[in-house]
Parts: sequence; structure tokens; C-alpha cells
Amino acid sequence: MDENRSRRLHLRVLAIGVAGLAAVSIAGGAMSMALFTDQQTVNESFTSGTIKLNAADIAGLNLTVGNFMPGSAVTDDVVVQNDGTAQLRYAVSATNADTSSPNGGPLSDVLVLTVKTVDVTTPLTPCNDFDGTQLFTGAMGATTAVFGTAAPGGGNGERTLDAATNETLCFRVALPLATGNAYQGAVDTTTFTFDAEQTANN
Repeated sequence: MDENRSRRLHLRVLAIGVAGLAAVSIAGGAMSMALFTDQQTVNESFTSGTIKLNAADIAGLNLTVGNFMPGSAVTDDVVVQNDGTAQLRYAVSATNADTSSPNGGPLSDVLVLTVKTVDVTTPLTPCNDFDGTQLFTGAMGATTAVFGTAAPGGGNGERTLDAATNETLCFRVALPLATGNAYQGAVDTTTFTFDAEQTANN
């Protein structure tokens, strides 16, 4: 066999080998794409809860009175309703503004506030007997923590309400019989604040 013929034969064998490798590679690639697969998805939804006191019920508290005389008192009930979706705790505070003291005596110094739970004797007539559990009594002063605190966390006398529940409280403001002439004609405006917060994780 001459050298040229040997070279041609060698190149032919080499070409056949390369073609074979290419065919194997293509076949292998085709086989690697032929896989069984699956994919599943799931959607999740997250909705935050709410802490909400019923504003209309709290606004129903009415202790406004004119011509208040020593020895007089005014009483009213307030419904504290949890309109939220989670348990809450709430506190009550009072802030007073003495808008007029013509004889020198600020009325908030002598007004006495008492807060109780709903009547024991006549719960359907909430504050008729005013004989529920006493939660607070004392002079109004400039600022009064009636019960609890607006600071986060419990354990300070706050009251707890589950979602969609309520309770009735009885408020009474009295002008003591011993109130002197320095308080004649005085005017005081009191703002009661109900602060609520979540109890979960708090």
C-alpha cells in the first residue's frame, strides 16, 4: 500500500469516527431533553387584624351639665365595644381644661370622678343603682389616669375585650357639698380618652 493510499484510508476512518461521535452526541443530547417533569404552585393570602373601638358608642357618654351646684352629681353609662377582629385591652384617661375661673377656683380641682362597672342590682338599667365594681374615684385634676395606661403592654389595670364583645361602664361626676364660693361660675371641659391596643404578642 502506497503512502497516499494509506493517508486517504486514515482520513476516511477519522471522518467516520468524528461523524459517529457527532451522532452519539446528538442522540445523547436528545435523550437528555426527554425528561419527565412536574411543577405545582400554591397561592397564600395574608390579612392583618384590626383593633377598633366603636366611636359612636363612646361618643354617647354624656356628662355635660350646667348650673352645677354643690352636692349635685351627674351619671351616665358608656358602652365600650370592640369592633375589631382581635382581642384588645384598653385604658381610660381624663384631661381637663379650666376655661373660666372668675372667682379663682379651677373647677377641676374639686370635681370628683367615680367610674364603676355595670350595676349588679339592675344591669339592664346600667347605672341606675351605681353599685358595680369601683374602678376609680378621685378628684379630676388637670390629667387623670382613670385606669390603665396608653403605654404598650398590660398589667397596669387595663380592661380586656374579645373581638365583637362589649362592656358597659358607669361614669359619675360630683361637685362636693363642701365646695366653696371660689368655685362659683367656673367652667371646666373634660376630655375622656379611650386608648386600645392589641393583646396578642404584647
